[in-house]
Amino acid sequence: MSEAETRSSSAAPGSAEAPGSSEAQSSSEAQSSPGTQNGSYVEPGEFKRDTNYITTRITADGRDGYPVEPGRYRLVAARACPWANRTLIVRRLLGLEDVLSLGLCGPTHDKYSWTFDLDPGGVDPVLGIPRLRDAYLARFPDYPRGITVPAVVDVPTGQVVTNDYAQITLDFSTEWTAYHRPGAPDLYPERLRAEIDEVADVIFRDVNNGVYRCGFAGAQDAYERAYDRLFARLDWLSERLADQRYLVGDTITEADVRLFTTLVRFDPVYHGHFKCNRQKLSEMPVLWAYARDLFQTPGFGDTIDFDQIKTHYYVVHADINPTRVVPKGPDLSGWLTPHGREALGGRPFGDGTPPPPPKPDERVPALPAPA
Repeated sequence: MSEAETRSSSAAPGSAEAPGSSEAQSSSEAQSSPGTQNGSYVEPGEFKRDTNYITTRITADGRDGYPVEPGRYRLVAARACPWANRTLIVRRLLGLEDVLSLGLCGPTHDKYSWTFDLDPGGVDPVLGIPRLRDAYLARFPDYPRGITVPAVVDVPTGQVVTNDYAQITLDFSTEWTAYHRPGAPDLYPERLRAEIDEVADVIFRDVNNGVYRCGFAGAQDAYERAYDRLFARLDWLSERLADQRYLVGDTITEADVRLFTTLVRFDPVYHGHFKCNRQKLSEMPVLWAYARDLFQTPGFGDTIDFDQIKTHYYVVHADINPTRVVPKGPDLSGWLTPHGREALGGRPFGDGTPPPPPKPDERVPALPAPA
């Protein structure tokens, strides 16, 4: 698992102890978790992400006390969040909708928790709670860290099981296989796992987290280091993808999912809001075509709600955007224009098939057709 190398968690998998219970919450959880202690997302000097998560796993053999069971768990996500977006994509691609229900938080939150403000009465209809925080405290009454999405909640007890977003998607691929849809792709093929992990690791370090290191930097030199590192990695990715359709092998893998959720937010948010402005994604020909290819692939673009994405960043990060005015642009119709990546070959789903359309209650707003 590639992102494990970046983590500081000392809790063993399956531990019933809240991670980091002896430490105060770090503001580096800022993107996915509310309630930074000083109300600010920008950190003095260099931004450092807190990567201490609840490492309990849901597995086929139930070794951590949580066996894979249809209908037992609820995935709680927010369409605004790139880390949660990964779980929405993988759940769609593998066809887990009927065995793993979905609760969606709104794009903004208060200082305590992500909230279920999109649901009638502001209460999740399955968990019966108004705040995701309630599920965390049901298991860890003194939980000291950020209330993050995605999280998987055990419905019978109402307790959070895990918020370890990188492991969640890998476990969807490897532990939930008995419930994959017919034709589900292999997003984490065993023969390619070492390469997928290696590529995903540099993407996390320099791109997924790199945009935050730009946006939350509190000093000019820290920002410029992060900026240079981000665009050097984007150039490297452009070279890698110039002659191959996908990041690893000739099919979509976990690595593509992890890169996509940052690229799709680049022009609406990161270019301006986080000062990642050497170029827009739409000015990087290879990456722009690659991102459009994925966006137009069932399971990717049909999880994206650009209005929620923009609202989250521009409203929640008030120290970066004090007016909380949300930009009207950019024009999004370009996402539906031809990408031409089919010429590189590749088989999006390998020997599998595309997922069916989203369930009616999980559909996102359609984009305007290109002129």
